[in-house]
Amino acid sequence: MVRTPRLTESASSVFAVLAQAGTATRPQLASLARLSKPTVSSAVAELEGVHLAAHSGTASSGTGRNAAVYRLGPAAGAVLAVDLGPAVTRVRGCALDGSLLAEATGPREEAADVVRDALSALPADAPLRTIVVAVGDVTARAEEGTVRPATAKAGPVFDAVAVALPPGVPVHLENNVNCAALAELHEGAARDRHTFGYLRIGVGIGLGIVVGGQVLAGANGAAGELARLPYPWDDDLEPRHEALEEYMGARSLLRRAAEAWPESDVSCPRTAERLFSLAGEGSAVARAIVDRHAVDVGRLAAAVTAVLDPGLLVLGGSTGAFPQLLAGVRAELERLSWPTEVVSSQVGDLGTVVGAARLAVARGVQTVTEAARTKD
Repeated sequence: MVRTPRLTESASSVFAVLAQAGTATRPQLASLARLSKPTVSSAVAELEGVHLAAHSGTASSGTGRNAAVYRLGPAAGAVLAVDLGPAVTRVRGCALDGSLLAEATGPREEAADVVRDALSALPADAPLRTIVVAVGDVTARAEEGTVRPATAKAGPVFDAVAVALPPGVPVHLENNVNCAALAELHEGAARDRHTFGYLRIGVGIGLGIVVGGQVLAGANGAAGELARLPYPWDDDLEPRHEALEEYMGARSLLRRAAEAWPESDVSCPRTAERLFSLAGEGSAVARAIVDRHAVDVGRLAAAVTAVLDPGLLVLGGSTGAFPQLLAGVRAELERLSWPTEVVSSQVGDLGTVVGAARLAVARGVQTVTEAARTKD
């Protein structure tokens, strides 16, 4: 466990705003932290003394005098974000101001090695403050003190990665769709929108719910688990566990394409990318399959809208993010529900690790500022 010096409350406040700003002068820090200039000067000196802040140059103040500029110091440390995707593992290491320090990517079955590669690329003198692991699972804790996915979905791969994580560093699990929703909120299609839904359609399905700028987790950490919606609703068919996800997922989409594909046509697409590409090139059968998928997604969007009325739905995931779906989704949603804006994701495949990194940075800053135990 990294030991953090006990800070005064003013030093803690100045550290938090410096982490958010990246670089700042003392007058800027005073304004951001809402503290007096003498208090900020004392806080900066305190932070410099324990290497949590450092001088990084000067800036003209406009009055003929130069002002000292400060940044985070080497003792501020780093954080790690891990996206355990269904096929690809992505890892990012960041400083507490959010700047990228290291990244690595590799297949899911080599997840532990991908994590080790990213860890080895971090600065040797930067203490690791926290780790956020994004998993395709509910992330409520099963028992007090345990860190593991709540169901068996992501358990095995998480266990394989856990052995590569440094001991003593806090590890936090987050749902991957919720992480991607945060990325859309801060860096993607939902910027400046405080309430929206992020609808992911890929190998699986899921919904990230953002209300008032905060992700809604739910009482069991399972808000947005669309796979659990009863399906099908039919007098002669019994709903099955996660049957909706099975029907909507990319594997079933490709299976339906294979069943409908004529032998005389070009070879049947084996990936969603190829299917959508053929649809764009004018293949009638590919276009029909894509159009039908858009209707299905539109119906799911209508169900989400009926419950949440989010005002905005962002479509993401390995199939959901294709802009070719937009017209069909919008039309079916308009037919079944009230007006709701629908747009494609702007962060793409990196959304989960970007959102996980943002969460990791916030938690990393918190580990430092929580050391403020003494009063000024």
